[in-house]
Amino acid sequence: MSDATLSLVILAVTIALFVWNRLPVGVVAIASALALYFCGLIDLAGLTAGLGDNVIVFIAALFVVSEGLEASGITAWAGRLLTRAAGTGRVRVLGAITVLSAFLSALITINGAAAALVPVTVAVARHAFMLPSKVLIPLAYACSAGSMLTLSGSPVNVIVNDAARTATGNGFSYFEFGLIGIPLVVVTFAVIAIFGDRLLPDRRSTALPADFSNYLGTVVDHYGLGERVYRLHVGAESSCVGTPVRDAVASDTSDVLPIAAQGGLGAGLVESGHRLQNGDVLVVSGSGQAVDDFARSCELTVEDVAGRHARSGRLIDRDAGVSEVVIPPRSEWIGSKVCPGMVRSEDGLLVMSIRRRNKDVGPRSVELVEGDTMLVHGPWRAIDALADNQQVLVVGSSEQLRRQTVALGHSAPRAGVILVAMIALLASGAVPPVVAGLLAALAMVVSKVITSEQAYRAVSWPTVVLIAALIPMSSAITDSGGAELIAQPIVDLVADRSAYLLLIVLFLLTAILGQFISNAATTLIVIPIALAAAADIGVDPRPILMLVCTAAAAAVLTPIATPANMIVMNPGGYRFGDYWRLGVIVMACWLVIAVLLIPVFWPL
Repeated sequence: MSDATLSLVILAVTIALFVWNRLPVGVVAIASALALYFCGLIDLAGLTAGLGDNVIVFIAALFVVSEGLEASGITAWAGRLLTRAAGTGRVRVLGAITVLSAFLSALITINGAAAALVPVTVAVARHAFMLPSKVLIPLAYACSAGSMLTLSGSPVNVIVNDAARTATGNGFSYFEFGLIGIPLVVVTFAVIAIFGDRLLPDRRSTALPADFSNYLGTVVDHYGLGERVYRLHVGAESSCVGTPVRDAVASDTSDVLPIAAQGGLGAGLVESGHRLQNGDVLVVSGSGQAVDDFARSCELTVEDVAGRHARSGRLIDRDAGVSEVVIPPRSEWIGSKVCPGMVRSEDGLLVMSIRRRNKDVGPRSVELVEGDTMLVHGPWRAIDALADNQQVLVVGSSEQLRRQTVALGHSAPRAGVILVAMIALLASGAVPPVVAGLLAALAMVVSKVITSEQAYRAVSWPTVVLIAALIPMSSAITDSGGAELIAQPIVDLVADRSAYLLLIVLFLLTAILGQFISNAATTLIVIPIALAAAADIGVDPRPILMLVCTAAAAAVLTPIATPANMIVMNPGGYRFGDYWRLGVIVMACWLVIAVLLIPVFWPL
């Protein structure tokens, strides 16, 4: 068996295992690379070449940049803007995602757009009550279509432009690709809108973070924060100074209910016989007007703990937020005396509500017992520290809560400048894409938008390993002659026939090869064959090369066709066979658009 045939056999087995879906895709990819090595189709350097490939490093850097955008609040802000534009209608949501994906991929390449937009797309889908699996494959397809809008949209565009300049002395201008790219974006959206709901799977991914988009409203209802709690600060001029706590609220003031009192400077709760002093805090509940009248009569300063602005968002902002904590067995917090409205001296956290056996303990002080749940409010630094506190169990991630609910954070301007600078470098071509990505990722860490630990966690290592393990397959098929083994008979079929038949056959050849090897490698394989066929038939190479470029972008049938498809696989909970159902229709429409419009813009 020749090396070319053997490489195609290994490819076929790999695809069969992907479709079988009984083994993890990463295991299959690594096994395929090892099979190529043991069969002598690649050497040791080829086996590990994917780990150092520019595409792999670029994708890893983009994951870090995406983490910076999310941590700074830019992702949530963009998601809210997109949500307002899209509403909750399925077609409007898909339209907004398509436009944004196409625009961004034209600026920062397919993979960059996909990595940056996955969290935004998931947020928009949740707001519209759609499963992420219904929008993430459309995101990848829209990115592929958008890559045809500009010269910098894809490495394939650059390869084709160089080939056109070499063959004819006349390449393509920066926006000339948009002549075919705009119709591709439009038809891609049309196919997704018409067929997407029926052909995309209903899957729920375990890789997505919890949804905190309606968290504030949920806790307000669950903890009964409508039951107004106030902290009344005792000043030196207050008439309550020297009054015992139990007598501070007159018995005839039925609309104001005393809860407890707290010593000055964040001290603990004091006994009912304690005489109030300057700096103490009296915690009460009641109607707003009654509390205001009582505070005015006693010259107390009112602090609204959980009242008027709780639901509108003042409880969660750039500086402070809320967290739910549960008291576990053997916690040192057991036996501590607390009440709604008190501030813990240890960390400055305000206790907003306490529940025991799923019931609100009400406006009174209690000693904590195992299983109690508290809602606390305070600086994010103190809330984050609770996650490391072995004495309580934190319900939900404060980091994810902050990212999904807080508007632009303090680091947002820095993250925005870094993003704009990266886009400028990618669009101008001043440095290679991988360098632009690494500079942006480094800047995110150096400028303290994210920590180095967050940067390491941000990289989707399963995606990176999968893509890296499949790169040797592309090299083996190319170097062994496997691609030519498939391509040559097809080209012989169209020799001395219609130029339109050549367009159709070249599109199918390029698109099919592009489902299993990188579209850049596919383009490099097909270009010499396409130029030779164009010379035999006597047509201009430019439309033929644009056809190859369009077909190479139609990598929509498998998750391994392009890194963008892989980037959305885990968040969408997709399987290998989920792509082709909608992808076949998208590819067929692209074929029609390419064959009909390319000869119009670039005459044969």
